[in-house]
Amino acid sequence: MQYSPNVRVVEMTCSGNIDHRVVLNAFEKGADGVFVAGCMEGDCHFLKGNIRAKKRVKAVKKLLDEIGLGGERLEMYNLSSAQGARFAEIANEMTERIKKLGPSPFNKKAKAGGAA
Repeated sequence: MQYSPNVRVVEMTCSGNIDHRVVLNAFEKGADGVFVAGCMEGDCHFLKGNIRAKKRVKAVKKLLDEIGLGGERLEMYNLSSAQGARFAEIANEMTERIKKLGPSPFNKKAKAGGAA
């Protein structure tokens, strides 16, 4: 299974550990888009971590819209660890979405003419 080489995976023990600082830090470091992959709803090893993650992602999407970055640059997906092919599809779908949106307005390298 292959996915776009520009996708960087950051592993966490649970998607419930994701918060606004983690996502915003990714954008500050030059990411043009971010997606969070969590367990299937109702199947979280940490009980409700993926439910918390979904709520947090929704709140950060709203914040991204408010600050002019665009909430469509962030998405949450639920999938099991056995869905490697689906993960690759999601990575490629997000890559295409972000390509259509163009570089993040906060990405200083893109503004300067360099690659992100």
